[in-house]
Amino acid sequence: MKSDLCEYPELLSGIERLIEKTSRSAAIYLNAEISRLYWAIGNYIITEVHYETYSRHGQEILATLSQQLTQKFGRGYSYSALTRMIKVAQAYSEEMFATLSQTLTWSHFIELIAIENPAKRLFYQQMCALENWSVRALRQKEDSMLFERTAIAANPDETIIQTLQKIDNTDISPDLVFKSTYVLDFLGLSGYYSEKELEDAIIYQLEKFILELGQGFAFLERQKRLPIDSVDYYLDLLFYHRKLNRLIAIDLKLGRFKPEYKGQMELYLKYLQKHERQPHENSPVGLLLCSEGNSEHIELLLLDEENIKVAQYLTAFPAKEWFIEKLNRSIAIAQQSAMVQPPRS
Repeated sequence: MKSDLCEYPELLSGIERLIEKTSRSAAIYLNAEISRLYWAIGNYIITEVHYETYSRHGQEILATLSQQLTQKFGRGYSYSALTRMIKVAQAYSEEMFATLSQTLTWSHFIELIAIENPAKRLFYQQMCALENWSVRALRQKEDSMLFERTAIAANPDETIIQTLQKIDNTDISPDLVFKSTYVLDFLGLSGYYSEKELEDAIIYQLEKFILELGQGFAFLERQKRLPIDSVDYYLDLLFYHRKLNRLIAIDLKLGRFKPEYKGQMELYLKYLQKHERQPHENSPVGLLLCSEGNSEHIELLLLDEENIKVAQYLTAFPAKEWFIEKLNRSIAIAQQSAMVQPPRS
């Protein structure tokens, strides 16, 4: 049995006024105005219906309300649509929503409110705004487990939120740029292959490789020659990241991370710092890409190391549970390491 709205006579008329007021403006056709209208409706329902909107009585009121709004204003005010408006209004304050609606569409907000974890939702929200993702791109990033693969995910939720709240177009954390796992399934490699074959495949599929690295990377050189004391060393790949304003040295390795890789990368970075870095650039960063993961070795050897990152690359996309299990292991190792580290003075 549907609820009678007589006990809330202002509810329907109030929402009607909101719709009519916005409809009178030509800006109704602009995404930001439509989004703000939907947020306002959700907030109005929350304000006027002072009990749990998902209770049985609340559901009856929403069902009746959606029928009357649909009859008067057409499609767009179904029961599920009103429910989404309420959820968005609950998740975002008016000030925050007004700011975000300048760059995100209503469809972005619908996708974001489906993410229950606040830190994870904030990650995708900020990256959408920062990198101008479409809704389709947002869904693809979620499907590829981007958050779980990004280095920042191994931090406590409070740290993640604090970091994300500070980012903007001129200041972005390296933990948002680098991943713990890169999926290179587009290379077509399987079974045994050499480091040269891996590098050749990356160069052949350079555009896809850059897309997997993330937005802002620019390719500079392959097999960059680094002459040091009459000895020639060769860096596999040299990139530049625009927002980090740094040279990015990438070395490809078969198998697990080994302690000597750290010393080798440190040598490369010191050379780049001295001979290649421009005066306006930040210090170079090294990325060691290994085909197998060994989180504890990496955590112990690279603790507090800001300029050397280690990640695992996969030549096939695994089950999503694999990423979650790996992230949980990394979090556990990080927590254990934090417990045994002496406090900093």
